[in-house]
Amino acid sequence: MGRFDEVYKRSMEDPDGFWAEAAEDIAWYKKWDKVLDDSNPPFYKWFPGAECNTCYNAVDRHVEDGRGEQAAIIYDSPITGTGRTITYAELQDETARFAGVLSGLGVAKGDRVIIYMPMVPETAVAMLACARIGAIHSVVFGGFAPTELATRITDSKPKAIVTASCGIEPSRIIEYGPIVKEAMEISSHDVGSVVMLQREQCRSDLSGPKIHDWTDAMASAIPADCVPVKATDPLYILYTSGTTGAPKGVVRDNGGHMVALKWSMKNIYDVDPGEVYWAASDVGWVVGHSYIVYAPLLHGCTTVLFEGKPVGTPDAGVFWRVISDHKVCTMFTAPTAFRAIKREDPAAKLLKQYDLSNFRTLFLAGERTDPDTLHWAEDNLKVPVIDHWWQTETGWSIGANCIGIEKLPVKPGSPTRAVPGYDVQILEPDGAEAPCGQMGAICVKMPLPPSGLPTLWNADQRYINSYMADFPGYYMTGDAGYMDEDGYIFVMARTDDIINVAGHRLSTGAIEEVLAEHPDVAECAVIGVADQLKGQLPLGFLVLNLGVDQEVGDIVGDSVRLVRDKIGAVAAFRTAVVVDRLPKTRSGKILRGTMSCIADGTDYKAPATIEEPVVLDEIGVALRTVGYAQE
Repeated sequence: MGRFDEVYKRSMEDPDGFWAEAAEDIAWYKKWDKVLDDSNPPFYKWFPGAECNTCYNAVDRHVEDGRGEQAAIIYDSPITGTGRTITYAELQDETARFAGVLSGLGVAKGDRVIIYMPMVPETAVAMLACARIGAIHSVVFGGFAPTELATRITDSKPKAIVTASCGIEPSRIIEYGPIVKEAMEISSHDVGSVVMLQREQCRSDLSGPKIHDWTDAMASAIPADCVPVKATDPLYILYTSGTTGAPKGVVRDNGGHMVALKWSMKNIYDVDPGEVYWAASDVGWVVGHSYIVYAPLLHGCTTVLFEGKPVGTPDAGVFWRVISDHKVCTMFTAPTAFRAIKREDPAAKLLKQYDLSNFRTLFLAGERTDPDTLHWAEDNLKVPVIDHWWQTETGWSIGANCIGIEKLPVKPGSPTRAVPGYDVQILEPDGAEAPCGQMGAICVKMPLPPSGLPTLWNADQRYINSYMADFPGYYMTGDAGYMDEDGYIFVMARTDDIINVAGHRLSTGAIEEVLAEHPDVAECAVIGVADQLKGQLPLGFLVLNLGVDQEVGDIVGDSVRLVRDKIGAVAAFRTAVVVDRLPKTRSGKILRGTMSCIADGTDYKAPATIEEPVVLDEIGVALRTVGYAQE
């Protein structure tokens, strides 16, 4: 039995002992009464009775341990041409001061604070300051429309909103002031105060009794100490899009969250305290919460906070520049970022300009990592490329190659095996376990390990309906896939993306995997469209590499033949359309469901998280050229 098998086996057979041992790496004001309270399923509680503070563990503890002069946050903003390094001692001072600002505005333990900010260090300071005084933060992606922000204000009922004058995109400046003002007018909840960080690229009107300038408030603030909270108290609420109606407020606790994230830094990512770790994401997403702010700081690492894009700020070599400049050892980003880089610089010529000698591992998550992208990254970076899979609801990996325990063989298309603590099973619609290699719903036997959502904010029944109703006793991930004879998980599609072609259940991910093999295809997506004869048919979207000179019709024909050769006639794949870009959320997820609605001519609501709404119009035009999306 290998080392990984031993660790995983122990996590299944003795979860209390396993997680109690992991919890020894966290500083507690008071230890737990028991490791897991399972008296009221599905509402499980980790470390009940314990008292702790997340900010203390992420900041103050390291200063006390002699890391005060170590860099905590490296801010790198190619979008503004600026940068800044903040030591742990400086972060402690800024966080304590901003915690004092919030306390001075009447924010106390259990109160909610909405953080509507761009990718600047003050965003992390605001999050940590909330944790410091026991307030519950809810970060909303900067640039969300007023109606979306208003929905979150109404649901979480914040005592204060922390915002900035603007966010900056490569091609435009987004003024936040008017958005916040309109959202507050729309919402039925009366927000007590607004703290505004003025950015020099665009300044906001600060008139009004509720609005406070960040700089002025910090100058006069009395620093606040860490406040003990219960391990089971909420640290934050993070809203994720609901399939219908209002967004779901995923709750994260303090104690279990710290234990899992601290454990993951060494055991999954194989990073040591003092090393530089970079998650190229946004604080508005769970990746930003977990692996820009909390996990690296809990582990005593230096974290990179990057305000830029993988291409266009200024070019497809910016990732390599950041890794080189800051001596990054481990990076975590979305496959879609690498597909964008690969499209702009397919031969990776820009990579040769930089020294990546400190770089050890690339981790990918957010969308399924297709084998073609995996191989491109491996071939050019010459380091392990690790696909791993997790969700907003879990806060950390469900499936991963835990290289800090034992690096297992990589199987392209798989995030490797279930992480210790997760009992992952593939279930058929009747709840029976699916045979090895057969598609089914990917589920996790309850309870989820530490950091898994204990419930939804003020919505216990919706929590049950959303995640437990179809398979009682299991958390339903909403993903579909299979497990092979070695226990490797293959996440092939969202459950909604399994298409039924003349009675055959097919994975859109499997077809995409084949299409991505075409040398001229940079990125692709497959959806199911309604068909009177077969029920559904697959339809492909192809984004080509820049500078391709082959005829589009030839590429489409080649792609159809590839699918027929690799999957067979059963796929009934006959149509693909070439597009300039795919509609995506800001976190890189492709909007396959929305594209299906456009193709079928059914009503849809574009998600608030869509990066560029105009892309949907382009998709409609492309679909009409092949006989779909009739107006």
